Amino acid sequence: MRRLPRIVAAAASVLALTAAALAYPNPGRVTGDVVVHDPTMIRTSSNYVLYSTHGYLEARTSTDRITFTRAGSAFRTPPSWWRTYSSANDPWAPDISQQGGRYLMYYAVSSFGSNNSAIGLATSSTGQPGTWSDQGVVYATTTSDDHNAIDPNLLVDASGRWWLSFGSYWTGIRMIRLDPATGKRHSSDRTLYHLATRPDAPHAVEAPDIIRHGDYYYLFASYDRCCAGTSSTYKIKVGRSTSPTGPYVDRAGTPMLNGGGTMVLETHGAVIGPGGQSVMSDVDGDLLVYHYYDGNAGGTPKLGVNLIGWDSAGWPYVY
Repeated sequence: MRRLPRIVAAAASVLALTAAALAYPNPGRVTGDVVVHDPTMIRTSSNYVLYSTHGYLEARTSTDRITFTRAGSAFRTPPSWWRTYSSANDPWAPDISQQGGRYLMYYAVSSFGSNNSAIGLATSSTGQPGTWSDQGVVYATTTSDDHNAIDPNLLVDASGRWWLSFGSYWTGIRMIRLDPATGKRHSSDRTLYHLATRPDAPHAVEAPDIIRHGDYYYLFASYDRCCAGTSSTYKIKVGRSTSPTGPYVDRAGTPMLNGGGTMVLETHGAVIGPGGQSVMSDVDGDLLVYHYYDGNAGGTPKLGVNLIGWDSAGWPYVY
């Protein structure tokens, strides 16, 4: 009988670990060509189109959001300015949206671990691969800056103002205001806003995606180590604000500028290092679209898609 408390304690510990493991759902069912990194997706009048890092922004299409087929790339040939920021002509982390009857895609050009980087803009009348026209550089950084220009995301706020969030392996998430007429930096509002960082060097917070839900703007961001296969520790956190420019706070009220962030998705089972996320609105609700490293496939990056639910306090969760 003396051993019973220890047995109960051990059982409680196992149950707690089991509950934690079951706290996150597995990715929704996707098939076909789903080896992707930093995915962004949109529903057009004819299909779903997904773009991702590498290969002049790799494209995949689907008619049902389940089976994806490789369909070339956004660009047929690389714009000449890419070489200034990437000797490999290798663009990253696209962000696609439809605004005013045309499709816009912001994307990053850089090399790993460098802050000599830039965000470009391309436009298309259909959003389909091979139809994009490059519009040049929107924002750039050099080695003298304390942040880099990667992982862009466009937000159009409730007042119709345009904002671009981005960043950053150094010092976290930044934001600039854009001119809706050009899609490029606003001529009079030149403020460089700071939305999120963390206390530990290099203060990396990456892959912002900001959406409006109810009375708040929600900033989803990726934390920790990306791009290391089964050693990746990427995870997705969120904060919210009543203003697109912040301050963003987590569920506990901790500002994201002070390291705050409420967990949305992290490693569980064979789903390792989820991140590089975007949020898409579809007919059945909001979707979290992300990559993860498949522990059952040697750490190959795979496409993850989950629906987003909202709890009674207005905080998102995936299911």
